[in-house]
Amino acid sequence: MEEYQDRLWEDDCTSSDDWGEETVHLNNRDTEEIGEWEVLPDVCLLHIFKYLSDGDRSRASLVCRHWHKIMRLPCLWRCRSFHLSGRLSKYKQSEHLSAVGYADNLGVFLESLEVTVCPPRSVVLAQRLHNTICGLLNTLVRVQAPLKTLSIIRLELDRSSWGQGLRNTVVNKLIYFLSEGPSRLKNICLIRIRTETEQGLELLSAIVQNQRSLSPLCGLSSLDLRGFFSVTVPNHLNRNIPQMLQKLQGLTYLALSYSWLSDELLLALSESVRERRLNYGRDGNFLESFSLYCTQNEPHQQVVYGYSWATLVSSCPDLKVRLTVEQIVDTQQLARILLPEIPLVEYNMTAFYSTDENCSAKPLLQTMLPWYRHSLKNLTLDLSNCSETLDDELLELVNVCECLVDLRVWAFLDISTVGRLLHIRMTKRLSLNKIKVRIYTMVENIEEQEDQLMEMLSPICYPPELQFLAVICPYI
Repeated sequence: MEEYQDRLWEDDCTSSDDWGEETVHLNNRDTEEIGEWEVLPDVCLLHIFKYLSDGDRSRASLVCRHWHKIMRLPCLWRCRSFHLSGRLSKYKQSEHLSAVGYADNLGVFLESLEVTVCPPRSVVLAQRLHNTICGLLNTLVRVQAPLKTLSIIRLELDRSSWGQGLRNTVVNKLIYFLSEGPSRLKNICLIRIRTETEQGLELLSAIVQNQRSLSPLCGLSSLDLRGFFSVTVPNHLNRNIPQMLQKLQGLTYLALSYSWLSDELLLALSESVRERRLNYGRDGNFLESFSLYCTQNEPHQQVVYGYSWATLVSSCPDLKVRLTVEQIVDTQQLARILLPEIPLVEYNMTAFYSTDENCSAKPLLQTMLPWYRHSLKNLTLDLSNCSETLDDELLELVNVCECLVDLRVWAFLDISTVGRLLHIRMTKRLSLNKIKVRIYTMVENIEEQEDQLMEMLSPICYPPELQFLAVICPYI
């Protein structure tokens, strides 16, 4: 461990332009006397050092012997994130050496790992990413890293640059890690891996097998599989998915693409909760948070019945559902998604508009979202409503939603709507303490509109708990 840190810090020092000056300055002072910092308790120093980058840690370790000793404590190296692009730089250590070297020397302390990938646009970049990720996973298995949290984000294996060979190897290496690594994972996040159906099912099966040796009371509690399969796959037709998820009885948080959703899946989750209650009674946690992500380019035409949602809610009375919808404003499609039986607490929407009369947001604001007036707490609406006015509908929705605490709106609105919105907040919705409004305009010169907004808002006395922001933005 010490050799790796010394080598890491030496590389950082030699790559810094101003390091020589700092070194001379430090050598000319008594390194054992550092002023008020000298009396800080170790627990405070550790808390501060956790936020430092490797380069800053290397410099801090040279301040005095005490800091040098603290910098080698395992608790500073239990969380790590890597951002991989496959690109080479003459100023930095290669991504492969950095990731594999860290795992080799400090992997025995590693409890949380996040790998964020910049999706490759060429075969060369894909090959480098493949070598780095496979080498990292191999090393973690060899050192038996005690990981509790694993996040791999934006692999996007459906890109042509990966090729079938590299794609198969990466998925097989993930399966190998889940099969041979320590069975301590409590949180798994595999966002936008975009794998094929057969490979994805094998990987999902490996996740289930990884948990077999653990009790549901100490097993996997959080699973995020947004964008797990390729965007063209209608996963709701696959009968194996509900059966696999039913075996994960310790989940408290689950995030999926909407293309997974089916009556069979909801009933399987409900049955999983019932089985756990029979085995463990009221001990432990049950499914509390269910996030769904629905996008225009993924299958979302399936019909899900309200009875299935009601069955799941009866098994999980504390369930909170969060729904994100992107580029879907067709009234009929939204009506299939937004069922009254859903315990919706958060709704995020990005919309686009066309000449189709079904692409109006009025039914959503007037009829669908008011169904959740007793549960909806967070509402984000990005509406390109250049062809219709939604001011009155939006204000009435805010007026009826009793639990709303966070409102974010991007839309073509009249400036006076902001004042009316604040009036509702001051008189009726005292819990609504986060409001962000971005008013779109087709006018390039927005100074006059900004002056009108400022003139209207300046006399208002805002309560200290209210976080409010309103801006004018040209629509691009």
